[in-house]
Amino acid sequence: MAASIVTHRALDGGTYHLEGDVDLRAPCTSAVEVVAGGRLVEFTAGPASLGDDVAASLGIDAPESELTFQKGTLRLFRSVEREPRSGLVERPVLVVWSGERHSLVTRLYGMDLAAVLGLLRSVRITEGEHGLALQPDPSAGSAFARPATLIKELPGLGLLELSRRTKEHTAQLPPWKGVGVASGELFRDTLSDGSPFFVLSSAEIWATLVPLASTPVERVPDLVGRLTLRRTG
Repeated sequence: MAASIVTHRALDGGTYHLEGDVDLRAPCTSAVEVVAGGRLVEFTAGPASLGDDVAASLGIDAPESELTFQKGTLRLFRSVEREPRSGLVERPVLVVWSGERHSLVTRLYGMDLAAVLGLLRSVRITEGEHGLALQPDPSAGSAFARPATLIKELPGLGLLELSRRTKEHTAQLPPWKGVGVASGELFRDTLSDGSPFFVLSSAEIWATLVPLASTPVERVPDLVGRLTLRRTG
């Protein structure tokens, strides 16, 4: 396979450049937690179809409200959730912001339209060629809780999750020496269920890779070695 190059933008504005002779054609999603209005809110961005896909998975047919918001279209879907044991009924709002090529989703509980709009106004949404970015407004009490992640499936390899490396990540590194590859140092470890996973650490990037069931684990270091990762912004 000839080498290919793709660029993806994470929700905290970081831009990731992936290059290598592996299949990079799959779309990606980005997730980030933001403290806004005293709440911890998780936003997820992805391709234009993401919002409709999430609504369909929840069995929601039509939005309750639709309006123009921050150079895009904002749709609010209301669903009904019942807690079997207590009988408690909740009506969470699925929030979908759609731009020209990308969409943003989150779910909010216990909020009416005015409260939802007030929360969303505390973050600025910008769309670029490679994805969406959020900019929390500190004056409105809005801030990132932690760096955004970028999640992308690499056919024939596994599920790759990327983020900016932090001191907390460094403290999680295994005590043994990793394998040197093009983009940093690769470590092998196991999940709680015994499944293998890999950590790739560089000066700028922290990446985890969970191999697909069809991926021979012993081939992962070679496949990752053919992949170059860079982060800018």
